[in-house]
Amino acid sequence: MSQQVRVTVWNEFRHEKESEHIRSVYPNGIHTAIGEGLGAEVQVTYATLDDPEHGLQEEVLNNTDVLIWWGHKAHGDVQDEIVERVHQRVLQGMGLIVLHSGHFSKIFKKLMGTGCDLKWREADEKERIWVVAPNHPIAEGLGEYIDLPEEEMYGEHFDIPAPDELIMVSWFEGGEVFRSGCTFSRGQGKIFYFRPGHEAYPTYYNEEIRRVIRNAVFWAKPTTREYPKYGNHKPLETIKGRG
Repeated sequence: MSQQVRVTVWNEFRHEKESEHIRSVYPNGIHTAIGEGLGAEVQVTYATLDDPEHGLQEEVLNNTDVLIWWGHKAHGDVQDEIVERVHQRVLQGMGLIVLHSGHFSKIFKKLMGTGCDLKWREADEKERIWVVAPNHPIAEGLGEYIDLPEEEMYGEHFDIPAPDELIMVSWFEGGEVFRSGCTFSRGQGKIFYFRPGHEAYPTYYNEEIRRVIRNAVFWAKPTTREYPKYGNHKPLETIKGRG
């Protein structure tokens, strides 16, 4: 049997403590709902904003194959030192899955190098997520689209670099569209941004949404390839030189 993929699910865990409604949707936290959907082939660790070092100590990250990130109201409370630590691990090969409002997280903005802004609206409206790359591993086992009866709207223009691959596009009842499933590579690391998951809706209990995140974990896990050597390098062949 192959070794389990080691996943750390990170969540601010602030909304659930402050709002009775959101606590009723996710009584054990958004992070727990995400982690419970990953299946038996995944070893899950949880980390939250108010843990020491946000739960992302060097030892934790060094033992993480894929980091899943959910944040919203407290992006500014994340210490820059921890952001840099995560950034270096992604460059070294750790996978990163950024969910919903994590588009405004310090780590995603640092990796994208853009403002990562968008249009948004909370109106309890239908979202239809169209699979536009049906041959991609992240879309394995899905139909042509996923319907969510109620979600927050995100609309274009989404201020990100052109994705390496566009896997999914969302349409909303109010008429907007959005690039809702995007992949990127940075250094040795693979990144997947996935749009749905507003805290007021039970989106992370949806089996199709869980399948997408689970597929993304196995897509984003590090390869066994040795990390490249940088810096001054001795020649592989004899250099005859000039004269």
